Amino acid sequence: MPEKTTAVQPYTIVACVLHWLSAVLIICSFALAFYMVDLPVSPGKVKLFSWHKWLGITVLGVVSLRLLWRLCYPPPRQDPRVPAWQQRIANGLFLVFYILLFTIPITGWVYSSAAGYPVVYLGIKSLRLPDLVGKDRELAALLKQIHGVANWTLLGLVIVHAGAALKHHFYDRDGVLHRMLPILSTLEAKKVQGRL
Repeated sequence: MPEKTTAVQPYTIVACVLHWLSAVLIICSFALAFYMVDLPVSPGKVKLFSWHKWLGITVLGVVSLRLLWRLCYPPPRQDPRVPAWQQRIANGLFLVFYILLFTIPITGWVYSSAAGYPVVYLGIKSLRLPDLVGKDRELAALLKQIHGVANWTLLGLVIVHAGAALKHHFYDRDGVLHRMLPILSTLEAKKVQGRL
């Protein structure tokens, strides 16, 4: 198959850094949740739950910055070679991503409040976040379910998103992945120069 990649307009470096930082934080949070959820109750498990909360609050902060940046600096125009229906799906997917990336940490925070466990960011007493609701076991049980469903939904969408990015890069070779990983364009240019 001939190489089809051509120059595409990348996202800003700030948008790229915030995207990949969000990805790393989310992956770490998922990994920690999968590991800790079935552990027996112990001081170690309580510590891991604290770390999980810290990751969630950090994700909330980074995603807030991402949204603010996106509003101030709109993303580059989509590649016209990508079919319109795929562009519509991508736009819809990003909207759902943002909804989930706000919903998940907020429901976790409210769940923690309802369960009677405050969120003390990074373990620093002066960074104790306010309880968003009073202690309420029924509400805590509901929020735990919502938090879980939202997380599984996000995981499914992350897999679809990553699969689509890899499909564009390896099968379509249309440079879509280069928009969020501009270094790929640099590496391909060096590869082409090495052949000349």
